[in-house]
Amino acid sequence: MSLEKYDIVISPVKGMDVLSKVEVNRLLDTSQGGLYSTFRNCSLAVLNSGVVTDDAAQLLDRYESFQIRVIQVERGIKLQLSNPPLSAFVDGEIILGINEHLHAVLRDIIYVFDEITDNPKIDLTSSEGISNAVFHILRNADVLQSGIDPNLVVCWGGHAISREEYDYSKEVGYQLGLRGLDICTGCGPGAMKGPMKGANVSHAKQRIHNGTYLGLTEPGIIAAESPNPIVNKLVIMPDIEKRLEAFVRSGHAFVVFPGGVGTAEEILYLLGILLHPDNKDIPFSLIFTGSESAREYFEEINNFILSTLGPIAQSRYKIIMDDPEAVAREVKAGVKQTKQFRIDSGDAFYFNWLLKIAHEFQLPFIANHENMGSLKLYSDMEKHTLAANLRKAFSGIVAGNVKKEGIQLVKEKGLFEIHGDEKIMSAMDKLLQSFIASKRMKISADDYQPCYKIIK
Repeated sequence: MSLEKYDIVISPVKGMDVLSKVEVNRLLDTSQGGLYSTFRNCSLAVLNSGVVTDDAAQLLDRYESFQIRVIQVERGIKLQLSNPPLSAFVDGEIILGINEHLHAVLRDIIYVFDEITDNPKIDLTSSEGISNAVFHILRNADVLQSGIDPNLVVCWGGHAISREEYDYSKEVGYQLGLRGLDICTGCGPGAMKGPMKGANVSHAKQRIHNGTYLGLTEPGIIAAESPNPIVNKLVIMPDIEKRLEAFVRSGHAFVVFPGGVGTAEEILYLLGILLHPDNKDIPFSLIFTGSESAREYFEEINNFILSTLGPIAQSRYKIIMDDPEAVAREVKAGVKQTKQFRIDSGDAFYFNWLLKIAHEFQLPFIANHENMGSLKLYSDMEKHTLAANLRKAFSGIVAGNVKKEGIQLVKEKGLFEIHGDEKIMSAMDKLLQSFIASKRMKISADDYQPCYKIIK
């Protein structure tokens, strides 16, 4: 008989097995603004781990009857799962790694609501307050460790990549792991899974038993990028902007693999920060890399950056193609430089406090027709401000492609319109058309229909 016909009761892993009645009631609050929807959808994404999809609406519709409830018992709490994905269980028992990820969902949703959103001591309208919130969320998740030398490499890239590009990302991860480096990604499949899988093998060879495979996600994207099975530390940040800041504050070097619109968003976010005048003297290791098949992708990205942000932005990264060992050596040297800078400046190894992140990169951007249509994209703007607005434009396209709310908005009101001057719009149109031609927009890219319209 199918497991989906039954309610499954499980015990969460130790560490989140005691909740107050107030916390339980909040998790089960189905009213507008209540936590149940976020708790349910994040839990469903975690239970769907290993199943490749990038359509959040499709996943949520497929498991429309799925429910999760917190039950208080004499020894703590249990979770009652109704109609969960079969792939999360083996012979009726939940897979341990998935159970650990459910623990992360419980931990982060409760903590963010109780200690961040509802905390008068944390000002989420100020730049300092937002950075402080990111720090507290990561510390509560046991991500920030004192007494450890810098060694965390953030790897960005898309889930809709070819097998050759996936294997290359895995080989880069292997070379990084051989050098004792840990991996942080967006936690999903494709270029987010490959570096972790490669590093996992090389860590085993080097007898590194406490390797970190950190996955950072947020409620709006987790259903489209379910955590891959190698992630052993999962953190659900409140929104995409705090997720991006968490990457930048906690990482010691960055490697970007081929991807699509989401990867372009991440690149623009990081370059916009590095272009701020306050950050010009801070060393920052940033490498774009891929197999030979990805050469055209990075040529298009490089040309787009030149056309929009100029040569000063190009000077903040290196492109290394089809050479995993060279990438790993460059990363190792960059991490060493970062360590020395932190020592000389007195900054923490585990959190990049000195990096200036302007308020425009921190405030949540709501992808709707009004906000997309009012973005200012002009060549005469300050470059770090232009990068911030370009990042928002790409974030809106991501929402229209894979997020349930964005997909629904496009269905109801038509395409998102993006306005700007001729030079910027032509460069953006050319880049996006290259993504469509190379099937990098979505996993189901054969029938991709744009959610946007470029207005020059």
